[in-house]
Order: sequence, then structure tokens, then C-alpha cells
Amino acid sequence: MNLKRTGALLGLTALTAVGLAACSDDNTGTGDTAAQSVSDAECGGKDTLTASGSSAQNNAMTIFANSFAMSCEGQTLNYNSNGSGAGVSEFTGGITDFGGSDSPLDDADYAAAEERCDSEAWNIPAVFGPIAVAYNLDGVELKLSGPTLARIFNGEITTWNDPAIAEENEGTDLPDEPITVIFRSDESGTTDNFQMYLEAASDGAWTQGAGKTFNGGIGEGSRGNEGVSGAIGQTPGTITYTEWSYAKNQDLSMVKVITPADPEGVELTAETSGVTIDSARLMNEGSNDLVIDTSSFYVPEAAGAYPIILPTYEIVCSTYEDPETAAAVKSFLNIAVAEDVQAQLEDEGYIPVPDAFRDRLTTAISEIS
Repeated sequence: MNLKRTGALLGLTALTAVGLAACSDDNTGTGDTAAQSVSDAECGGKDTLTASGSSAQNNAMTIFANSFAMSCEGQTLNYNSNGSGAGVSEFTGGITDFGGSDSPLDDADYAAAEERCDSEAWNIPAVFGPIAVAYNLDGVELKLSGPTLARIFNGEITTWNDPAIAEENEGTDLPDEPITVIFRSDESGTTDNFQMYLEAASDGAWTQGAGKTFNGGIGEGSRGNEGVSGAIGQTPGTITYTEWSYAKNQDLSMVKVITPADPEGVELTAETSGVTIDSARLMNEGSNDLVIDTSSFYVPEAAGAYPIILPTYEIVCSTYEDPETAAAVKSFLNIAVAEDVQAQLEDEGYIPVPDAFRDRLTTAISEIS
């Protein structure tokens, strides 16, 4: 449909609804509320969609909601950034039309979602965020492998000129100074994802397991991405993991991550993250339930692929009891994954979905009924 002036005004309504909900400890970004109208959007369904969940998605949802309202006259999304657990439970409880989650549904949640939907429930990964390994060493550019990172974050490597670090950074003048690990003191999907990377990519050096609580047993804790990134910026000799947007906004040094395909290390950029997403394997190949096998991220086979990526999901019914809800969900998701809309995400620290993976998304979305 053609964009009309009233549609643009309604975009402000969606911005207010999502923007207020997105005020949380993990909310950051440029503060820009850019949106992109999709001129060929297929609009339909009920006027107002309701969703909740992942705070990692909150800035992306602001952009998506505004683009939805600008593209589809009279339609809005209200998104409450109340955390992945709440997003899943409110969706399975029938409170919302779809849920946002940092993790795909587990077995119990699948059962609850399918009971709510009276059909299959699908995980649609529409938002991707890379995790940076940020550090503070003046004038030093670092390359580190998964095993070396694991040994730093579990306390086995304690100085910056340790032989393992020196071997991976030949010709670099490394200081004989202690390493201070900064970790998230709050429960965090970022921590869980980073520890899953260490578990998969460390050749057995990380034995502490994954989970939303940091298990390294060393270092100093700080709350939120803003806390750990702030500590790095202020304290020489420190290292942490944080969402890319925080490292970018504070102009922190970031590790080039060595992978089996890249012994010289991979810099974190939108392009290198896009290579990772493009080559992603799915847990359920041939299905529209697009759960990503994140082990294909952590130990990439493709050259130029940055390995530490957090996919976040929109949890939907494959078949909704109400056709008006189904039509609106399809309209919203098609706009969310559209190339021009995804292009707005990089400034907020997300990775625009590459074309090859977008085809998988649009195929699944088209089958929602």
C-alpha cells in the first residue's frame, strides 16, 4: 500500500509505546529512532499487535514498530521489553500475539506454546547481535583464540605477556601487567552466549559450563553491558565481553578472534558477522521453525566469519485461531526483515540480516496462517 500522512503520524504512536517499554538497564544505542517505510508492504489484519520479551531486542523493536506504522496505515505494535522469560510465558499464556526471546523455546515451552496455538509454534530469528571481547591496553592490537580466551576468563592466564598470548601476537609489545577480568554481575543472556562460545571453541580449556551467571570464578563484577563497558573504558589492563553497541559507543579496543578458518583473527564488523549468519546451520532443516545451531557460529568453517553472535527470536504460532492476528503478525514480520528496515539496525549495534538468510525468514513468515 502507499504510505499516507496519517500512517507517518501513527508511527509516533508506535514509537511511544515501544520506546517507553524499552527503558531498561540494557537499553542503549544511538538514541536515534530511525524508521524506514516499506513501499511494497503487504498490510493486513488487526490494528494493534501486542508483544513482549527480550530486552536485547528493544532498540530493534522500536525501529520495526515505527516502520510498521509508517508502512501500514492505522497499524501499530506495542512491545514490552520485560525479559525473555516473561515474553515466552506471556505468549504461551495467550496474553500477547508473539514473544521475543534470546533463546529458542525449550521442550516445556514448546508444549505450552503448541497448546496455546493449537498448532506448531515457530522460532523466527529476526534480530542478531554480536558480542565483543573488549579490553584496555593502550596502543596494543590483540588477536586471541578460543582456548586462550577461556584460560583468561577462568584465571589460568593472569598476565598480558603470558606465553600463550605472546605466541598469538608475535611482534607485539605486550606489557608485563596483570589481567583484570570484568564480568556481568547480573544474570545475562550475553554471559550465557559468551560462555557457550568458550565451551565450544576452547578445545576443552573451558570446563565451567554455560548459563546466565558468569562461572569463571575470578575477576570483578559489574552490572549490565553499560557497567562492564564503562569499567573497561576507565581501567587499564581490563578485559570483558559486552554487546557490540556498547563497545562501539565507548570506542573500546576489541579483540580479533582467531578461528580455525582465520589464524590471523577476525575483526568484529557488520560484514564479518553477516558471513557467520549467512553460513548458519539450522537445528530443524526443512522446517519453518528456524532454530539456529549456534555451534555453527562458535567454530565457523567459513573464512572471515566472526564467531560470537547472539540470535534472538520472535516466537509465533504457525496457525493462529484469529485470522486477523495472523495477517497482522505476517505484515509486521515481513516489514521487520525487509532489507531497508534491517539496514537501520547497524547503528544500534545489531547485524542486518544478509540476503541469503532473509530468504529463509520470508519463506517461514509466508507460511504463517
